[in-house]
Amino acid sequence: MKTLILNSVQTILLLLLLLSTNTKAEENQTPSHAKKTYIIHMDKSTMPSTFSDHLNWFDSSLKSASATAEIFYTYKHVVHGFSTRLTPQEAQTLANQPGILSVTPELRYKLHTTRTPQFLGLDKSTTLLPASQQQSQVIIGVLDTGVWPELKSLDDTGLGPVPATWKGECEVGSNMNSSHCNRKLVGARFFSKGYEAALGPVDLSTESKSARDDEGHGSHTLTTAAGSVVPEASFFGLASGTARGMAPQARVAVYKVCWLGGCFSSDIAAGIDKAIEDGVNVLSMSIGGSLMEYYRDIIAIGTFTATSHGILVSMSAGNGGPSSSTLANVAPWITTVGAGTLDRDFPAYITLGNGKTYAGASLYSGKPLPDSPLPLVYAGNASNSSVGYLCLQDSLNPEKVSGKIVICERGGNPRVEKGLVVKLAGGAGMILANNEAYGEELVADPHLLPAASLGQKSSQILKSYVSSSANPTAKIAFVGTHLEVQPSPVVAAFSSRGPNALTPKILKPDLIAPGVNILAGWTGAFGPTGLTADDRHVSFNIISGTSMSCPHVSGLAAIVKGAHPQWSPAAIRSALMTTAYTSYKNGAAIEDVATGQPATPFDYGAGHVNPVAALDPGLVYDANVEDYLGFFCALNYTSFQIKLAARRDFTCEPKREYRVEDFNYPSFAVALETASGIGGGSDAPNTVKYSRVLTNVGAPGTYKASVVPLGDSNVKIVVEPETLSFSQEYEKKSYTVSFTYKSMPSGTSSFARLEWTDGKHRVASPIAFSWT
Repeated sequence: MKTLILNSVQTILLLLLLLSTNTKAEENQTPSHAKKTYIIHMDKSTMPSTFSDHLNWFDSSLKSASATAEIFYTYKHVVHGFSTRLTPQEAQTLANQPGILSVTPELRYKLHTTRTPQFLGLDKSTTLLPASQQQSQVIIGVLDTGVWPELKSLDDTGLGPVPATWKGECEVGSNMNSSHCNRKLVGARFFSKGYEAALGPVDLSTESKSARDDEGHGSHTLTTAAGSVVPEASFFGLASGTARGMAPQARVAVYKVCWLGGCFSSDIAAGIDKAIEDGVNVLSMSIGGSLMEYYRDIIAIGTFTATSHGILVSMSAGNGGPSSSTLANVAPWITTVGAGTLDRDFPAYITLGNGKTYAGASLYSGKPLPDSPLPLVYAGNASNSSVGYLCLQDSLNPEKVSGKIVICERGGNPRVEKGLVVKLAGGAGMILANNEAYGEELVADPHLLPAASLGQKSSQILKSYVSSSANPTAKIAFVGTHLEVQPSPVVAAFSSRGPNALTPKILKPDLIAPGVNILAGWTGAFGPTGLTADDRHVSFNIISGTSMSCPHVSGLAAIVKGAHPQWSPAAIRSALMTTAYTSYKNGAAIEDVATGQPATPFDYGAGHVNPVAALDPGLVYDANVEDYLGFFCALNYTSFQIKLAARRDFTCEPKREYRVEDFNYPSFAVALETASGIGGGSDAPNTVKYSRVLTNVGAPGTYKASVVPLGDSNVKIVVEPETLSFSQEYEKKSYTVSFTYKSMPSGTSSFARLEWTDGKHRVASPIAFSWT
């Protein structure tokens, strides 16, 4: 699972690259008589007086439906209830019992799979950053595949005592004991009951039944967020330098909820439950699934509870790009993170027999190819399979590829696996050709043979050369690490895009952060590709995905939390969003690598994170539990549905108008109607209003509003009032924005940017218009 958009072994996690919305979360398919895992949500207020303990009530309720079923986990925070294994008939019987709010089937989720501190400006801003003792009071909980505790990135030298608020522990398991934790890694737990119920006992020959990371993804995300400083780090000499996480003084706690067979919702719920109880301040989850109503989504429910406990939750947006409406984790209490590039790449140059050279990318570090050109063959012409061009397992004819460089098309199987297929067939090297879906995106891979990826335009030229030449040849040269690549950042092609398919009036993703070719810690159990044939071992690996961008924001949120411990999760997210940037220093808009055109708020949300500016945002858009309950009312949720989502009794006020348009979010998603929807004719103007509340978190000042169109805009925007004056810290002021528009064809979109400034601070919000 391991390299760049995490090339995982197909039989295990299938980590990153969610190429369609159908490859996200899936329900276990079982016959009607077979058992499967369910999460049982019970109404705490209805426990009969005959029970003195909720655990006894849980057990009695379960036994009324099944005499043999056992409780896997009990939940205190995510839901009030438990998980167990039942047949569908037993589940229905239990659902009919008094006090049962819901019986939800288990879902399987998938993971979304240096130079970053310099790129983000953290190395030049030590005077602006909070003191290390403030940062060291922040604990980041990471739900993932565990941790490789021997990593130097977990060294606790210089750290003081563990914060007194911490209630977690270092659980003992196979290949893991309590001594593996320290003042840096303050906790490590594992949750396997849902996984084992679905797929059988953990195979101790391939993975550890403990918090130890046998896959690599968890170690990478954890050290990206808060790894300690490690000098002379590199990946086989590539990306050499000092490695460190975003918040190197912060503490980390590991909750292993993902295994080689996937991430199961009962285990994820148990991990979130314990993280809340243990006392984490930030929760980082590079996990994704399909969209469903918030009251049915156990991750949305669990993260809502975490947020209500003051925990900022950062999650990956998904790897379904560049297709639109492919986002995961869109709840407005979640900080949803897309991916951009760094100003660093790993070039490889492909020279054809006609003398022309094209730039690609690779992390190959082994014996180079000879200087003389080698024969070049297109995989589709060297296979008896109709999809031979994809270089799937056993698809190539050794007689046609032996000693040659083979052109393989991207898609269908992990990229590094394609290289292994070529190698096993006797090929000397590989060129990985991008198609239209991937455009000019170059994500480097640590191939097992000399190989390089090539952008779409060059790939087209390459294939034309092969088809028109009697004896095509090529050479591949690897030149190491290249810094200060421009333009950067660009939005990664794989990064999932809006609009938000579940709640169109909430703009997602929230922002982007580095997620391409990221160097961070790795497991000692597998090689960097995750392939069985890869016997290399590394302390650091370079991989890509929104799995990597998510922990960047988790660590940056910890920095802001350390500087402003009293700020709510919403205030911290607002600070990160309203200070993000959307253009380069020369004024040009951030590009989308998939198209080569300017990216939009549907691609990057508020923009690329700017952590130093986020420490002093001036104003924030704050929100509390009551605001989120009002959001549920705006969605027309019933009291029962709100109870499922929020674990509390709440009735929407019948005389109050609840609107998503008035939910206090730092961005604006304006869903507009076409003529057929408004009935006023195509020329009749229509107006919609949004309201917001700003909270002053800086010095007294007066802010003036301005609106900047991004490209052609068909909407008139009016802000009232145009100025807001604040006389004290935490003072709140409200404003409205009116959008007057004419009908446009369905599917049309346009964009703008609202900025409030006092001359020092710039509080910016993206505006995305879409006609439906």
